[in-house]
Amino acid sequence: MAGLVLAAIFVFVVLISIFLGVRLVPQGSKSVVQRLGKFHKTLNPGLNIIIPYVDSVAYRVTTKDIVLDIPSQEVITRDNVVLIVNAVAFINIVHPEKAVYGVENYVVAIQNLVQTSLRSIVGEMQLDDALSSREMIKAKLKTSISDDIADWGITLKTVEIQDIKPSETMQTAMENQAAAERMRRAAVTRADGEKQAAILEAEGRFEASKRDAQAKIVLADASQQAIEKVTQAIKEQELPVMYLLGEKYIESIKAISVSQNAKTIVLPADIPAAVRGILGAVGK
Repeated sequence: MAGLVLAAIFVFVVLISIFLGVRLVPQGSKSVVQRLGKFHKTLNPGLNIIIPYVDSVAYRVTTKDIVLDIPSQEVITRDNVVLIVNAVAFINIVHPEKAVYGVENYVVAIQNLVQTSLRSIVGEMQLDDALSSREMIKAKLKTSISDDIADWGITLKTVEIQDIKPSETMQTAMENQAAAERMRRAAVTRADGEKQAAILEAEGRFEASKRDAQAKIVLADASQQAIEKVTQAIKEQELPVMYLLGEKYIESIKAISVSQNAKTIVLPADIPAAVRGILGAVGK
């Protein structure tokens, strides 16, 4: 019986040793092996053999690309504008032993490193540059942290700026400023329009006055020429003059008599004298 117990114990120990010594590492990951508490080697995907009770798998690390979300943070630009910035980083662990032994927590370390570098880069820029230069920020950010995380056996594949926008208070101030600017432009446009209208109106009045003056001058010249021609025609003869005046006088009386508002008829004060004068002039 004692022999059977010892044999069973031996078989059990052998099975346990085989179980502890044979390691299957799945694809997309690596295992860090320690021998007596010290780093020994890294197990690649597939079947691996280690020494039981001496070697142990201390860490399992993925070799796939890891997506790290960088939390949003407030950043003050050079012109004292508060921006809300967040990003996302894509990393790959090349040397698992450096990642687990080189830093306490590489995820937290990279997140803090990206946040710090992002504050430094954006803090040196003006607001307009920060909002319109995502590619430049991305390039500077990648350059600034790639060497640091390389010491941890990690490669930075890329880093993207997810969002960069002013804070709520700054957005409200910018909206108010934009509204004030639009009102100012509208007021300037309205004032320019009123000014142009006033100028055009004044120019119109000036042109009309100028044309009226020219018309009066033309009429005056015509009247002068007409008078000169009449004077030359009648010379010292009074009868044509009396005839013309009488004709004008009769036309005026006729116009007054046919008017709807006419209530009186105007006659010469001394009709007989007028008639005698006309007849006398004719007799001569």
